[in-house]
Amino acid sequence: MTGMTSYSPFGVHRVLDPCGDAVTLPQAARRLDPSPQLAPDEVRIDVEVLNLDAASYRQLRHKHTDDGSEPGAVDGQAIRAEVLDIVRTRGKMQNPVTGSGGMLIGTVAEVGPESELGLRVGDRVATLVSLSLTPLSITDGLARWDGLSEQVPATGHAILFGRSIAAVLPSDLAPELALMVMDVCGAPALVARVVRGYLQKGLTPSVAVLGGAGKSGSLSLAAAKEAGAGRRIAVVPFEREAALLRGTGLAEDVVIADARAPLALEEAVREAGGPVDLTVVCVDVPGCEQPALMITAQGGTVIYFSMATNFAAAALGAEGLAADVTMLVGNGYTPGHADYALSLLRSDSNVRALFASRLAAEDTGQS
Repeated sequence: MTGMTSYSPFGVHRVLDPCGDAVTLPQAARRLDPSPQLAPDEVRIDVEVLNLDAASYRQLRHKHTDDGSEPGAVDGQAIRAEVLDIVRTRGKMQNPVTGSGGMLIGTVAEVGPESELGLRVGDRVATLVSLSLTPLSITDGLARWDGLSEQVPATGHAILFGRSIAAVLPSDLAPELALMVMDVCGAPALVARVVRGYLQKGLTPSVAVLGGAGKSGSLSLAAAKEAGAGRRIAVVPFEREAALLRGTGLAEDVVIADARAPLALEEAVREAGGPVDLTVVCVDVPGCEQPALMITAQGGTVIYFSMATNFAAAALGAEGLAADVTMLVGNGYTPGHADYALSLLRSDSNVRALFASRLAAEDTGQS
């Protein structure tokens, strides 16, 4: 690829399928070219760890569990084999069922002379763009991964385009911990922006976070608190997750409810002071679109941050419920999102403890 005369900062030159007049952007492509030769504005990363996004990993784990549901005997080898097959056939890690990917940690190996990403050879970075659009090649067969966690030790390389995002890893945090935070850093930044928008209008919004004990959920609660939101309600499915949040100050109320059950969720949130002005969906399973609308006040806002969201169901559900709400897609990027998320982790010991416990659980295959 070196010496090419035609290349795109959006990575279109890496698209192998479809090609010709039907060529598309890398995220929508069926197959990418992950060859290590760089276009002048590209950067090559030596991969250390992949972080599969929650919706993708949940789907793979469910598929390769012996009885088709949790709990059960998970076939980690089958998960590993499927991830390898996806990367080999698609030239990127994009789950064909969920369409999502994740992100990675690695070391900058080569920087094209026209790159404007501000990276230098030897920088240890986390990519802040999805693996679903990142050219990727794996060379070690994922031999160090047992398939039982979202974090995947790996050897290989990845390519960043001219129009990509990456952040140099902070020196004061373990790389795996920083990766977990950066993987969901778009959520807290967007929540803070929306809360501040309400405050600028003289309104103090109440907030409900579906999946409040998870990575994006706990950071969203922390962001709502830091930004000046009013009542905060965390919704979790199980008592063990509720126990993680109680006493942290992240939420005034912790509600145990199935976020996919509209009537039960509406009743539980109403008893906790709902409906709310802002609902944030951080649950990595489908079926939460309409229940989220039901707990949101007329004139309120719903942020669908989960990649498991069916956006047609959300739009049609709002129409069917006569819900006058603003629906936002959490696109994963807000300027300064990585630094903001890391600052929440550093400043709130409870948030840091939640992430540390989740990281420990992944290390033992219990995620």
